[in-house]
Amino acid sequence: QVQLVESGGGLVQAGGSLRLSCAASGRTFFNMGWFRQAPGKDREFVAAITWSGSRQYYADSVKERFIISRDNAKNTGSLEMNNLKAEDTAVYYCAASSSGGIYYSRDYQYWGQGTQVTVSS
Repeated sequence: QVQLVESGGGLVQAGGSLRLSCAASGRTFFNMGWFRQAPGKDREFVAAITWSGSRQYYADSVKERFIISRDNAKNTGSLEMNNLKAEDTAVYYCAASSSGGIYYSRDYQYWGQGTQVTVSS
């Protein structure tokens, strides 16, 4: 099992920045991803990073604005979010994959409880 705990969400004005953190414990996993879910919408992929950190993947909607990273020595991951927009408002989830998948919720076996990000326009 892998336990994931997100932190760092909050309320920010449009154009501002937030940094989400994800603390992991338990067994080893491969990819770490971030997803988000806005009210009335399906959960969507935001970003992912491989075990080594050598490859990062982003949804088109967040490219050039968000940066994903991880520190395996500390068992942590983070999502730096810049130039936030009202449409970024959602609950953000950290997820861990033992199967190597990247883009789909079904690729991830472990999930955090989520942290709310609200961007005011």
